[in-house]
Amino acid sequence: MPNRPPQEPPAKGKSPQQHGAMEQSTDGPALMARIAEALERLAPAAPSEPDFAAAEAFTWHPAGRRVVAVPRVSRVGMGLLKGIDRVRDLLVDNTERFARGLPANNALLWGARGMGKSSLVKAVHAAVNASHGKGALKLVEIHREDIESLPELMALMRVAPYRFILFCDDLSFEAEDTSYKSLKAVLEGGIEGRPDNVVFYATSNRRHLMARDMMENERATAINPGEAVEEKVSLSDRFGLWLGFHRCSQDEYLAMVTGYVSHYRIPLSGEELEREALEWATTRGARSGRVAWQYVQDLAGRLGVKLTER
Repeated sequence: MPNRPPQEPPAKGKSPQQHGAMEQSTDGPALMARIAEALERLAPAAPSEPDFAAAEAFTWHPAGRRVVAVPRVSRVGMGLLKGIDRVRDLLVDNTERFARGLPANNALLWGARGMGKSSLVKAVHAAVNASHGKGALKLVEIHREDIESLPELMALMRVAPYRFILFCDDLSFEAEDTSYKSLKAVLEGGIEGRPDNVVFYATSNRRHLMARDMMENERATAINPGEAVEEKVSLSDRFGLWLGFHRCSQDEYLAMVTGYVSHYRIPLSGEELEREALEWATTRGARSGRVAWQYVQDLAGRLGVKLTER
Protein backbone atom coordinates (compact mmCIF):
# COMPACT_ATOMS: atom_id res chain seq x y z
CA MET A 1 0.00 0.00 0.00
CA PRO A 2 1.29 3.53 -0.75
CA ASN A 3 2.41 5.58 2.19
CA ARG A 4 -0.03 8.35 3.16
CA PRO A 5 1.32 11.65 4.49
CA PRO A 6 0.67 12.04 8.15
CA GLN A 7 -2.32 14.25 8.98
CA GLU A 8 -1.91 17.08 11.42
CA PRO A 9 -3.86 16.44 14.56
CA PRO A 10 -6.64 18.90 15.31
CA ALA A 11 -5.97 21.62 17.81
CA LYS A 12 -5.80 20.41 21.35
CA GLY A 13 -9.20 20.10 22.89
CA LYS A 14 -11.07 20.59 19.54
CA SER A 15 -12.61 17.96 17.30
CA PRO A 16 -12.16 18.12 13.48
CA GLN A 17 -15.74 19.32 13.14
CA GLN A 18 -15.14 22.22 15.55
CA HIS A 19 -11.95 23.20 13.71
CA GLY A 20 -13.83 23.44 10.32
CA ALA A 21 -16.59 25.50 11.87
CA MET A 22 -14.01 28.01 13.13
CA GLU A 23 -12.58 28.45 9.62
CA GLN A 24 -16.09 29.03 8.18
CA SER A 25 -16.90 31.61 10.85
CA THR A 26 -13.65 33.44 10.05
CA ASP A 27 -14.35 33.56 6.28
CA GLY A 28 -18.06 34.42 6.66
CA PRO A 29 -17.83 38.24 7.10
CA ALA A 30 -15.36 38.59 4.24
CA LEU A 31 -17.56 36.50 1.94
CA MET A 32 -20.64 38.55 2.80
CA ALA A 33 -18.72 41.77 2.12
CA ARG A 34 -17.69 40.52 -1.33
CA ILE A 35 -21.30 39.54 -2.12
CA ALA A 36 -22.53 42.98 -1.02
CA GLU A 37 -19.95 44.73 -3.23
CA ALA A 38 -20.95 42.62 -6.23
CA LEU A 39 -24.63 43.44 -5.70
CA GLU A 40 -23.86 47.16 -5.48
CA ARG A 41 -22.04 47.00 -8.81
CA LEU A 42 -24.99 45.24 -10.43
CA ALA A 43 -27.67 47.52 -8.98
CA PRO A 44 -28.63 50.65 -10.98
CA ALA A 45 -27.40 53.96 -9.67
CA ALA A 46 -29.82 55.83 -7.45
CA PRO A 47 -31.58 58.57 -9.41
CA SER A 48 -30.29 62.05 -8.67
CA GLU A 49 -32.62 64.79 -7.50
CA PRO A 50 -33.67 67.06 -10.38
CA ASP A 51 -32.02 70.46 -10.60
CA PHE A 52 -35.01 72.67 -11.29
CA ALA A 53 -32.83 75.77 -11.02
CA ALA A 54 -31.00 74.78 -14.24
CA ALA A 55 -33.67 76.08 -16.65
CA GLU A 56 -37.20 77.43 -17.01
CA ALA A 57 -38.52 74.40 -18.91
CA PHE A 58 -38.02 70.63 -18.67
CA THR A 59 -39.15 67.35 -20.19
CA TRP A 60 -39.96 64.27 -18.11
CA HIS A 61 -38.27 60.93 -18.90
CA PRO A 62 -39.69 58.19 -16.67
CA ALA A 63 -36.79 55.82 -17.44
CA GLY A 64 -34.45 56.64 -14.61
CA ARG A 65 -36.88 59.25 -13.24
CA ARG A 66 -35.04 62.03 -15.10
CA VAL A 67 -36.20 65.60 -15.58
CA VAL A 68 -34.17 67.00 -18.49
CA ALA A 69 -33.65 70.75 -18.87
CA VAL A 70 -34.67 72.44 -22.14
CA PRO A 71 -32.18 75.26 -22.84
CA ARG A 72 -34.38 76.98 -25.43
CA VAL A 73 -38.14 76.52 -25.70
CA SER A 74 -39.67 76.52 -29.19
CA ARG A 75 -42.33 79.23 -28.87
CA VAL A 76 -43.88 82.22 -30.56
CA GLY A 77 -44.63 85.54 -28.94
CA MET A 78 -48.03 86.24 -27.46
CA GLY A 79 -48.61 89.08 -29.91
CA LEU A 80 -48.35 86.71 -32.89
CA LEU A 81 -51.26 84.55 -31.73
CA LYS A 82 -54.31 85.93 -33.52
CA GLY A 83 -58.00 85.10 -33.28
CA ILE A 84 -57.84 83.60 -29.78
CA ASP A 85 -58.05 86.74 -27.63
CA ARG A 86 -60.74 85.48 -25.24
CA VAL A 87 -59.13 82.13 -24.40
CA ARG A 88 -55.74 83.86 -24.22
CA ASP A 89 -56.98 86.29 -21.56
CA LEU A 90 -58.61 83.50 -19.54
CA LEU A 91 -55.46 81.38 -19.50
CA VAL A 92 -53.25 84.36 -18.66
CA ASP A 93 -55.49 85.29 -15.70
CA ASN A 94 -55.51 81.71 -14.40
CA THR A 95 -51.72 81.43 -14.72
CA GLU A 96 -51.14 84.82 -13.10
CA ARG A 97 -53.16 83.77 -10.06
CA PHE A 98 -51.27 80.50 -9.83
CA ALA A 99 -47.89 82.28 -10.05
CA ARG A 100 -48.93 84.52 -7.14
CA GLY A 101 -49.73 81.49 -5.01
CA LEU A 102 -53.51 81.87 -5.32
CA PRO A 103 -55.97 79.09 -6.23
CA ALA A 104 -56.03 78.21 -9.94
CA ASN A 105 -57.69 75.59 -12.12
CA ASN A 106 -56.31 72.83 -14.29
CA ALA A 107 -56.94 73.83 -17.92
CA LEU A 108 -58.00 71.81 -20.95
CA LEU A 109 -57.39 73.53 -24.28
CA TRP A 110 -59.46 71.64 -26.84
CA GLY A 111 -60.69 72.12 -30.38
CA ALA A 112 -59.57 72.66 -33.96
CA ARG A 113 -56.13 71.51 -35.04
CA GLY A 114 -53.42 74.06 -35.67
CA MET A 115 -55.13 76.95 -33.87
CA GLY A 116 -52.37 77.59 -31.33
CA LYS A 117 -53.33 75.52 -28.29
CA SER A 118 -49.82 74.38 -27.36
CA SER A 119 -48.33 77.67 -28.62
CA LEU A 120 -50.57 79.56 -26.21
CA VAL A 121 -49.46 77.48 -23.22
CA LYS A 122 -45.80 78.15 -23.98
CA ALA A 123 -46.40 81.84 -24.69
CA VAL A 124 -48.37 82.31 -21.46
CA HIS A 125 -45.60 80.62 -19.47
CA ALA A 126 -43.02 83.00 -20.95
CA ALA A 127 -45.18 86.10 -20.39
CA VAL A 128 -46.02 85.28 -16.77
CA ASN A 129 -42.42 84.38 -16.02
CA ALA A 130 -41.30 87.73 -17.43
CA SER A 131 -43.67 89.61 -15.13
CA HIS A 132 -42.93 87.56 -11.98
CA GLY A 133 -39.18 87.20 -12.27
CA LYS A 134 -37.26 84.87 -14.51
CA GLY A 135 -37.41 81.26 -13.34
CA ALA A 136 -40.24 81.75 -10.84
CA LEU A 137 -42.55 79.47 -12.83
CA LYS A 138 -41.34 76.22 -14.38
CA LEU A 139 -42.82 74.45 -17.41
CA VAL A 140 -42.55 70.64 -17.34
CA GLU A 141 -43.77 68.60 -20.32
CA ILE A 142 -44.94 65.02 -19.94
CA HIS A 143 -45.67 62.95 -23.05
CA ARG A 144 -49.02 61.27 -23.51
CA GLU A 145 -47.53 57.76 -23.39
CA ASP A 146 -45.90 58.50 -20.01
CA ILE A 147 -49.10 59.47 -18.18
CA GLU A 148 -48.94 56.36 -15.98
CA SER A 149 -45.69 57.70 -14.45
CA LEU A 150 -47.42 60.96 -13.47
CA PRO A 151 -47.52 60.14 -9.71
CA GLU A 152 -43.70 59.79 -9.68
CA LEU A 153 -43.25 63.16 -11.36
CA MET A 154 -45.75 64.80 -9.04
CA ALA A 155 -43.78 63.49 -6.06
CA LEU A 156 -40.61 65.17 -7.33
CA MET A 157 -42.35 68.50 -7.92
CA ARG A 158 -44.27 68.43 -4.65
CA VAL A 159 -41.11 68.95 -2.57
CA ALA A 160 -39.41 71.45 -4.91
CA PRO A 161 -39.37 75.17 -3.97
CA TYR A 162 -40.91 76.26 -7.28
CA ARG A 163 -44.30 76.50 -8.94
CA PHE A 164 -44.91 74.30 -11.98
CA ILE A 165 -47.09 74.21 -15.07
CA LEU A 166 -47.29 70.51 -15.94
CA PHE A 167 -48.03 70.36 -19.67
CA CYS A 168 -49.26 67.48 -21.84
CA ASP A 169 -49.73 68.14 -25.55
CA ASP A 170 -52.28 66.23 -27.65
CA LEU A 171 -53.78 64.30 -24.75
CA SER A 172 -56.37 61.68 -25.71
CA PHE A 173 -57.29 58.09 -24.91
CA GLU A 174 -58.27 55.14 -27.07
CA ALA A 175 -60.36 52.07 -26.36
CA GLU A 176 -58.90 49.66 -23.79
CA ASP A 177 -56.61 52.43 -22.53
CA THR A 178 -56.73 52.57 -18.73
CA SER A 179 -53.93 55.07 -18.12
CA TYR A 180 -56.54 57.82 -17.80
CA LYS A 181 -57.25 56.47 -14.31
CA SER A 182 -53.77 57.52 -13.15
CA LEU A 183 -54.47 61.03 -14.38
CA LYS A 184 -57.87 61.17 -12.67
CA ALA A 185 -56.45 60.10 -9.32
CA VAL A 186 -53.60 62.60 -9.43
CA LEU A 187 -55.61 65.61 -10.59
CA GLU A 188 -58.48 65.19 -8.13
CA GLY A 189 -59.77 62.48 -5.89
CA GLY A 190 -56.58 60.72 -4.78
CA ILE A 191 -55.41 60.69 -1.17
CA GLU A 192 -52.58 63.17 -1.83
CA GLY A 193 -54.31 65.08 -4.61
CA ARG A 194 -52.63 67.62 -6.83
CA PRO A 195 -49.72 69.44 -5.12
CA ASP A 196 -50.40 73.09 -4.32
CA ASN A 197 -47.40 74.13 -6.40
CA VAL A 198 -48.54 72.31 -9.57
CA VAL A 199 -51.20 73.12 -12.15
CA PHE A 200 -51.96 70.83 -15.11
CA TYR A 201 -52.49 72.19 -18.63
CA ALA A 202 -53.40 69.81 -21.46
CA THR A 203 -54.26 70.25 -25.13
CA SER A 204 -56.49 67.94 -27.12
CA ASN A 205 -58.50 67.84 -30.33
CA ARG A 206 -61.25 66.11 -28.32
CA ARG A 207 -63.41 67.86 -25.77
CA HIS A 208 -63.82 64.74 -23.64
CA LEU A 209 -60.33 63.36 -24.42
CA MET A 210 -61.71 60.35 -26.31
CA ALA A 211 -63.09 59.63 -29.77
CA ARG A 212 -66.85 59.94 -30.31
CA ASP A 213 -67.11 56.37 -31.65
CA MET A 214 -65.35 55.14 -28.52
CA MET A 215 -68.07 56.73 -26.36
CA GLU A 216 -70.82 55.28 -28.56
CA ASN A 217 -69.29 51.81 -28.30
CA GLU A 218 -69.25 52.13 -24.52
CA ARG A 219 -72.96 52.96 -24.56
CA ALA A 220 -73.82 50.09 -26.90
CA THR A 221 -71.96 47.34 -25.01
CA ALA A 222 -72.38 48.34 -21.38
CA ILE A 223 -75.04 46.98 -19.04
CA ASN A 224 -75.56 50.51 -17.76
CA PRO A 225 -74.58 52.77 -20.70
CA GLY A 226 -74.74 56.00 -18.71
CA GLU A 227 -72.32 54.81 -16.03
CA ALA A 228 -69.91 53.30 -18.57
CA VAL A 229 -69.49 56.58 -20.44
CA GLU A 230 -69.49 58.72 -17.30
CA GLU A 231 -66.48 56.79 -15.96
CA LYS A 232 -64.33 58.06 -18.82
CA VAL A 233 -65.98 61.41 -19.52
CA SER A 234 -65.48 62.35 -15.86
CA LEU A 235 -61.79 62.81 -16.61
CA SER A 236 -62.50 66.06 -18.44
CA ASP A 237 -64.41 67.24 -15.35
CA ARG A 238 -61.07 67.36 -13.52
CA PHE A 239 -60.25 70.43 -15.60
CA GLY A 240 -61.93 73.47 -14.10
CA LEU A 241 -61.06 75.63 -17.11
CA TRP A 242 -62.23 74.51 -20.57
CA LEU A 243 -60.93 76.65 -23.41
CA GLY A 244 -62.37 75.97 -26.88
CA PHE A 245 -60.47 76.71 -30.09
CA HIS A 246 -62.43 76.96 -33.32
CA ARG A 247 -61.55 77.27 -36.99
CA CYS A 248 -60.54 80.77 -37.95
CA SER A 249 -62.18 83.05 -40.48
CA GLN A 250 -60.45 84.28 -43.62
CA ASP A 251 -59.79 87.67 -42.01
CA GLU A 252 -58.24 86.04 -38.93
CA TYR A 253 -56.09 83.81 -41.13
CA LEU A 254 -54.80 86.81 -43.11
CA ALA A 255 -54.14 88.67 -39.85
CA MET A 256 -51.95 85.75 -38.72
CA VAL A 257 -49.99 85.84 -41.98
CA THR A 258 -49.59 89.62 -41.87
CA GLY A 259 -48.44 89.46 -38.24
CA TYR A 260 -45.72 86.94 -39.04
CA VAL A 261 -44.59 88.81 -42.17
CA SER A 262 -44.36 92.09 -40.28
CA HIS A 263 -42.57 90.54 -37.28
CA TYR A 264 -39.90 88.88 -39.40
CA ARG A 265 -39.68 91.80 -41.86
CA ILE A 266 -40.41 89.76 -44.96
CA PRO A 267 -40.58 92.09 -47.98
CA LEU A 268 -44.05 91.26 -49.30
CA SER A 269 -47.36 92.92 -48.54
CA GLY A 270 -50.69 94.06 -49.93
CA GLU A 271 -52.74 92.19 -52.49
CA GLU A 272 -49.90 89.93 -53.59
CA LEU A 273 -49.38 88.66 -50.03
CA GLU A 274 -53.11 88.05 -49.55
CA ARG A 275 -53.44 86.26 -52.88
CA GLU A 276 -50.52 83.93 -52.14
CA ALA A 277 -51.67 83.26 -48.58
CA LEU A 278 -55.22 82.40 -49.65
CA GLU A 279 -53.96 80.17 -52.44
CA TRP A 280 -51.74 78.35 -49.93
CA ALA A 281 -54.70 77.78 -47.59
CA THR A 282 -56.82 76.50 -50.48
CA THR A 283 -54.20 73.89 -51.43
CA ARG A 284 -54.07 72.76 -47.77
CA GLY A 285 -57.83 72.59 -47.45
CA ALA A 286 -57.84 74.56 -44.20
CA ARG A 287 -57.19 77.92 -42.58
CA SER A 288 -55.38 77.89 -39.24
CA GLY A 289 -52.42 79.33 -37.41
CA ARG A 290 -50.35 76.31 -38.39
CA VAL A 291 -51.19 76.76 -42.09
CA ALA A 292 -50.33 80.46 -41.83
CA TRP A 293 -46.96 79.65 -40.28
CA GLN A 294 -46.22 77.04 -42.94
CA TYR A 295 -46.95 79.59 -45.66
CA VAL A 296 -44.67 82.15 -43.98
CA GLN A 297 -41.87 79.60 -43.77
CA ASP A 298 -42.22 78.88 -47.48
CA LEU A 299 -42.35 82.59 -48.31
CA ALA A 300 -39.29 83.41 -46.21
CA GLY A 301 -37.34 80.58 -47.81
CA ARG A 302 -38.18 81.77 -51.33
CA LEU A 303 -37.18 85.35 -50.50
CA GLY A 304 -34.02 84.38 -48.61
CA VAL A 305 -35.15 85.74 -45.23
CA LYS A 306 -34.09 83.96 -42.03
CA LEU A 307 -36.80 83.56 -39.40
CA THR A 308 -34.83 84.74 -36.40
CA GLU A 309 -36.18 86.68 -33.44
CA ARG A 310 -35.50 90.38 -33.63
